[in-house]
Amino acid sequence: MSSEQRLSVKIVTVSDGVVAGTREDASGQVLEQYFTEQGWNVVERALTEDGVDPVAATLRRLADGFHGLIVTTGGTGFGPRDRTPEGTKATLDREAPGLAEAMRLINPLGRLSRGVAGTLGTSLIVNTPGSSNGCVETIGAVIDVLPHAVTLLVDNYDPHPSGEGQGHGSGHG
Repeated sequence: MSSEQRLSVKIVTVSDGVVAGTREDASGQVLEQYFTEQGWNVVERALTEDGVDPVAATLRRLADGFHGLIVTTGGTGFGPRDRTPEGTKATLDREAPGLAEAMRLINPLGRLSRGVAGTLGTSLIVNTPGSSNGCVETIGAVIDVLPHAVTLLVDNYDPHPSGEGQGHGSGHG
């Protein structure tokens, strides 16, 4: 990706322990390093506690007026407080199941991820696991298509003048 094409990414760590200061944000750090190495512009790192409402509120805040990628790390498993997918689904305009499916296929443990992906306005939101290896590995499975997906959200945000593609609007615009 050339410097002219640098796209923006925001990284959200979902963890009660990190918010409380009892755990280090290792996965957020490795994601920031990974995206920087891939030529993305990391514009914000955020923390939120586990749970549907905190995740949804954080994603809505980060997506407001933002054109880019939002990656969550944590809260996609079977733990009682793991509600990142539910919080994400509560915010999405449209789901992108192909991304989530591709991310799950990268590793046998991916079958245990409940992560989702989709759009909110001109933001693409992708859930990754909370482990340092898992979050980078799953993003690596789709990194080749993420620039195109994000660019389409910005370039094709308004319907084409021909009238094709118009119809069920998301309420944005």
